Amino acid sequence: MLKKSIEKAFNEQINAETYSAYLYWSMSAWCETNNLPGFANWMRIQAQEEMTHALKFYTHILERGGQVKLTAIEGPETEWKDIEAVFAATLKHENYVTERINALVDLAIKEKDHASNQYLQWFVNEQVEEEKNAEQILGQLKIMGKQPGAALYMLDKEMAARVFTPPAAPAE
Repeated sequence: MLKKSIEKAFNEQINAETYSAYLYWSMSAWCETNNLPGFANWMRIQAQEEMTHALKFYTHILERGGQVKLTAIEGPETEWKDIEAVFAATLKHENYVTERINALVDLAIKEKDHASNQYLQWFVNEQVEEEKNAEQILGQLKIMGKQPGAALYMLDKEMAARVFTPPAAPAE
């Protein structure tokens, strides 16, 4: 049985993961509007991943006998100065999500909920990858400078190659 404190925190995380998808869809729309379809694709796939994360929490709550309680999703930002600002915001957001996941791990340890602690380790590892990807792209954008020209076009084409890969089930 899922403890009420874990249930409440996991329900809040469903909201946070869904907000993340909204944010990345908003970033995708900004990229499309600014003629960066490859970056828009990258962000749409990021949004898909976030919805998958929300569904994982949803499923875990139900599998442990808890109750899913969905709440309103806050509207995300819609405007950025440039693509570098988009990825700076992406990195900042992923750092925030990492803090949330770490707090969930701390709560699971405090509550001696070993199943939830084990479950959360997938998200701990996922956040390492999420932060690394955002840092890498932001770093590439900074290297290109404020007048990127052809380099931005090439990076946009690279972003267009990203495809969604559903997460593998954790090894039992």
